Amino acid sequence: MSASGSRPPECVWDYPRPPAVQNDSRRIVVEYGGQVVAGTTRAVRVLETSHPPVFYIPSADVRTDLLRAVPGRTSCEWKGEAEYWDLVVGGDIRSRAAWSYPHPRAGYRVLTGHFAFYASRVDRCVVEGQTVKAQEGDFYGGWITTEVRGPFKGAPGTLLW
Repeated sequence: MSASGSRPPECVWDYPRPPAVQNDSRRIVVEYGGQVVAGTTRAVRVLETSHPPVFYIPSADVRTDLLRAVPGRTSCEWKGEAEYWDLVVGGDIRSRAAWSYPHPRAGYRVLTGHFAFYASRVDRCVVEGQTVKAQEGDFYGGWITTEVRGPFKGAPGTLLW
């Protein structure tokens, strides 16, 4: 049994390509500026080869009043075009702290109306009581817990993995 208490760690190199999508009923929390920005037991977990999982939270469980859309999009060959959101709490702004897929491609439509957060751009992200570690780099937004093992793409020198 792993440190997470329930199962052996998953190797991210065993995750599929194209990515798999799973419902996840564990308690997910995102905190910033003394606020719970998001909290859910209805997350969607996306598993992609070489990446720690990304958790997408339904908009009904996100403080969308704290999000402000920003210009610029990126494209994922699997999921489609992502939009980015600043997180604004009081006078503090975390640039591009969250992203979403407003019109995801077939196979990923479940992500419609969900937000993902970069753990490195908020104060704390938690999966079932465990504080996550942010995936290295400034592009991928995976959350590292004791349930996953790498090596993980995202650090310097891993671009062409």
